[in-house]
Amino acid sequence: MRIKRLSLLPCLAALLLLGGCASNSSYNWGWYVFNPALPKGLGNIEFLISGVGMTLALSVTAILISVLMGLLLAVSLLSPYKALRWTARTYVECFRAIPLLVLLLWVYYGLPVVSGLQFGAFAAGVMSLALSDAAFEAEVFRAGLQSVARGQREAAETLGLSRWSTLRYVVFPQAIRTILPALGNQFVYVLKMSSLVSVIGLQEFTRRANELNVTEYRPLEIYTFLVAEYLLLILLASWGVRRLEHKLAQSQR
Repeated sequence: MRIKRLSLLPCLAALLLLGGCASNSSYNWGWYVFNPALPKGLGNIEFLISGVGMTLALSVTAILISVLMGLLLAVSLLSPYKALRWTARTYVECFRAIPLLVLLLWVYYGLPVVSGLQFGAFAAGVMSLALSDAAFEAEVFRAGLQSVARGQREAAETLGLSRWSTLRYVVFPQAIRTILPALGNQFVYVLKMSSLVSVIGLQEFTRRANELNVTEYRPLEIYTFLVAEYLLLILLASWGVRRLEHKLAQSQR
């Protein structure tokens, strides 16, 4: 089944290419910019692919921070203390309402003015992605924690477990199986949204494609290559999440 799925990728690429040619038959394709037989073409490929490290570092760092923040927010949303619930709810509603690009620009250009601290492009990108995604992660965790049957918590209380121990040993291990697909989707979301950090100069996939386009001026070919990069990266991430889901499912049998 895996081989069949992989075999569809070249077909999809061919269909996209043929569709592009059919839509504008007079266009002179310039794939020479990525011809590995030419020194310049090989250099262009290496230039674009070298952005994968920064893209992954940015996305993984942001998702790790947002998962921790989201879990804390979810626990706060379910807290018996009203002030804690309202604080967490205010955070979730506010940051879900702010467009990521707007938040990114404010963190990079506005926050240093307010705080007096200067942030680099990487730090500003991680902060913006984590703050925004944490609001969505909180709802994912909240739904997962609430999906665990109340009887499980009551049984833990009967055994004398504290609220924290109940969450750690009883509720969370069961909830993680429910929320794992949603967490995988959020990682894919962060991976795609990391392209917005190119506007503040971070040398990731999109920024490098923009810079290469300035020198080569082959936008269709360059951004098609960029689409393929993101497609491959996200397909690999999705495959990894599915494998993890499968292993968790097997461990429960």
